[in-house]
Amino acid sequence: MAMEQSEIERLIKASLPDAEVEIIDLAGDNNHFSAHVTSSTFEGKTRIQQHKMVYDALGDKMGGILHALALKTSIKKD
Repeated sequence: MAMEQSEIERLIKASLPDAEVEIIDLAGDNNHFSAHVTSSTFEGKTRIQQHKMVYDALGDKMGGILHALALKTSIKKD
């Protein structure tokens, strides 16, 4: 079973409402993605904390239905 890019984006934005999310399907198989997530909620957080926030947003999908996600996070500036 695969996961659609739109579902990944929906889950992230549900947890991080101001997030800008760019997702690329790396292998064309809906299993291996790259995501760049930009959010003001990352302000003051370490890179590890930022990534954990995104993984928490994906819940049990990460490592299950979503096989691999290369993640890059940035702080959204006003």
